[in-house]
Amino acid sequence: MFNSLSDRLTATFKNLRGKGKLTEADIDGTAREIRRALLDADVAVPVVREFIARIKARALGSEVSGALNPGQQVVKIVNEELVGILGGQTRQLEFAKTPPTIIMLAGLQGAGKTTLAGKLAAHLKNQGHTPLLVACDLQRPNAVKQLQVGGERASVPVYAPHPGVSSEAEVPTGDPVVVARDGVAHAREKLHDVVIIDTAGRLGVDQELMTQAANIKSAVGAHETLFVIDAMIGQDAVTTAQAFNEGVDFTGVVLTKLDGDARGGAALSVASITGKPVMYASTGEGLKDFEVFHPDRMARRILDMGDILSLIEQAEANWDRAEAEKMAKKFADQEDFTLEDFRAQMQQIKKMGSMKKLLGMMPGAAGMRQQLEQFDDSQLDRVEAIINSMTPHERNAPKIINGSRRARIAKGSGVHVSEINQLLERFGQAAKMMKKMASGGGVPGMPGMPGGMPGMPGMAGHSGKKKAKGKGKKQKGKSGNPAKAAQQAREAELRRSQKQMDGSSFGTGTDDFNPEELNLPSGFEKYLK
Repeated sequence: MFNSLSDRLTATFKNLRGKGKLTEADIDGTAREIRRALLDADVAVPVVREFIARIKARALGSEVSGALNPGQQVVKIVNEELVGILGGQTRQLEFAKTPPTIIMLAGLQGAGKTTLAGKLAAHLKNQGHTPLLVACDLQRPNAVKQLQVGGERASVPVYAPHPGVSSEAEVPTGDPVVVARDGVAHAREKLHDVVIIDTAGRLGVDQELMTQAANIKSAVGAHETLFVIDAMIGQDAVTTAQAFNEGVDFTGVVLTKLDGDARGGAALSVASITGKPVMYASTGEGLKDFEVFHPDRMARRILDMGDILSLIEQAEANWDRAEAEKMAKKFADQEDFTLEDFRAQMQQIKKMGSMKKLLGMMPGAAGMRQQLEQFDDSQLDRVEAIINSMTPHERNAPKIINGSRRARIAKGSGVHVSEINQLLERFGQAAKMMKKMASGGGVPGMPGMPGGMPGMPGMAGHSGKKKAKGKGKKQKGKSGNPAKAAQQAREAELRRSQKQMDGSSFGTGTDDFNPEELNLPSGFEKYLK
């Protein structure tokens, strides 16, 4: 969604790097480029005007002029102001003291309210709540059926006493206000602690839409009213948000279709214009393509600083601890890394969602955007299919996979033999790297870790090589000339005899010892005599 804006801002900040001092012309030029980038992203003009004014005021002050790195200070200012127009603080749902907490969804038709209802229900269920979905959209064809399907996917019950309409020609039956009221009563009876009401929308804002939404809110006493808006509608987002804010006085905003390729100005405008926070974001069609909206993290994504916290949270929510501990033990015991292990780890990663999305959260993702766009998540499925076509013995001992076995595996998984060869070759490299790391060798091509870790390159340890005596002295190799080699042997034997006669327990003779070279405290030399 924000790729274009992120690229423009990143390119703008590159011009500030390495400058020890920023002139007023530098700041004006930077502000001008940021203004163009925001306007091209469909951010509302009043929001852009106020945003640029605040940046220039701070950039021209002592905050930047006194900084050691003024370029980085400007980026810091832009980041902080971007967090401000995105809403500032993360806003969570406020649950009622006496259940159930009633959440009403409002918005235009096509914004994604019904799909979002299922995602929100699944999200709340994962947090330990017992939500109930209530179908109050009785006028859009198959809206009730869609909500029921979403509830089934989320394993959440749906209260739907009326089937709604199946075509535009049908006349809606049932009163949405009555359905909403009865749904809340049903939730109290069945001890549901959260009620999510899916309301009807329109193709455009009209009085009938607002009246129905306001009546439902008044009848059930909604604790939270979430305005669901399509992030791809651009400048119209501001007008629509203002109309709904006046009509139903919503408490928060949910952005949908953030996985689209639109410019995303709606996300940067709604919170600033309405004063209501963005609470959630929908980033795809799946139930898990839903996340709490954190203004600070979104600002970092836009500025290509990454979103490591969200990445960690997704890993903690989806990673199997037992599997992780099993793999850690295997790693510590230096056991072989097998294709069974590889498949298990790949399945864990797939639980976290799209690989492309996960990599996009890494800092500097803009620099590899072309590679990310070309990345196909279905490749993980192909690799898993290949491994599944192997026998258990082949997965645990890949070296036995010969030509005939590769042909059989390729046929069983529906791929070409060349893909089997590539997988086994890459797996072999990965297994070697894992084994080297487990034995304390470090990552190939990386220097050893400091701190005397055993087995690390260049350090003595239980598996490391013993250092040669005489640090910094290169040991002479044995000569290939027989006469010279014999002379070297005699000289070495003479040195050993001399050291034994000197009685040095450290292998150095007294004639070579000089206490002054040790830099000892004054008067300490007498203890060495």
